[in-house]
Amino acid sequence: MFDKTYSSPRTRADGFANRLGIRLPILLAPMAGACPPSLSIAVANAGGLGACGALMMKPDEIAAWSAEFRKGSQGEFQINLWIPEAPPVRDFELEKRQREFLAMWGPPVPPEAGDAVLPDFEAQCHAMLTLAPKVISSIMGLYAPAFVSELKARGILWFANATTVAEAKAAEEAGADVIVAQGMEAGGHRGAFHADEAERQMVGLMALLPQVVDAVTVPVVATGGIADARGIAAALILGASAVQIGTGFLRSPEAKMHPAYADTLARTEANETMLTRAFSGRPGRSAGTAYVLAASAPNAPRPAPYPVQRGLTRAMREAAQKAGDADRMQLWAGQAAKLARDQPAGTISQQLWEDASRLLL
Repeated sequence: MFDKTYSSPRTRADGFANRLGIRLPILLAPMAGACPPSLSIAVANAGGLGACGALMMKPDEIAAWSAEFRKGSQGEFQINLWIPEAPPVRDFELEKRQREFLAMWGPPVPPEAGDAVLPDFEAQCHAMLTLAPKVISSIMGLYAPAFVSELKARGILWFANATTVAEAKAAEEAGADVIVAQGMEAGGHRGAFHADEAERQMVGLMALLPQVVDAVTVPVVATGGIADARGIAAALILGASAVQIGTGFLRSPEAKMHPAYADTLARTEANETMLTRAFSGRPGRSAGTAYVLAASAPNAPRPAPYPVQRGLTRAMREAAQKAGDADRMQLWAGQAAKLARDQPAGTISQQLWEDASRLLL
């Protein structure tokens, strides 16, 4: 479907958007817990691609999200899932130390909080196929061959997130239609196929992107640290066919973020974000809040594995949200957080592309 050529960046981007059925080569990042239909509707109606981060959603919730989107937009969207990893090895003594540590930051944490259960992955996959979005995307690994065959049979595109050239090559070989190259600047969870390698294999987008473009034959979407027209233009010049933006949309009213979250993004310098396992047990880039800094101290207990740690921190996160306490909130933030605009998402999308287009003349 896609033709990745080394024509001008603008021509390549326009061609990619046209084949995807959108007007702007700007994709909303599928952020689990931060992609309400309202945000995707605004981006899609402006000409971009909406997104649903379905990690924690049950099939009926995925269907409800899709129905609300389609009620508000005739545009296109992607649905994203994490590829499951092996069940965690529980360390109950470590969990006890974590509960004691977290009790200093929020309500007491009962032992059963670590018994976190994820939605049924196979049921989620079936729900996605039934809804037939334009794109189904993956992160943290690759879909099984049988599922990929189903995608192909139904004409659904597979966008595979990759954080290294090796991951990108593996994704293309597995049948991915598009590679989403995620630089280490990206907010939220690192998309590495193996969690243990996520912190060791830290490649910035400016180095990763051209190497991935050269290594695969399918189009590449750039993501991580892009929140203004300069970043978009640079990514396209380096060979990307489109960009994916997450943190850059989180201050828009349609994102429905807590004001304390949005205000923190506006003040966060690139060096004030950091990679942490303290919220979920899996590495993700967050604003360097008081909790994140304390959790990274030498005397703090190490985080439990995912999703155990996510269960243990739930009470603290919910209490922080209710209190509007940014120091304890889960504030995922990319290194370009300060460039995020307090404007409607549709306005942001259109203005970004207009400004980037002028840079590409």
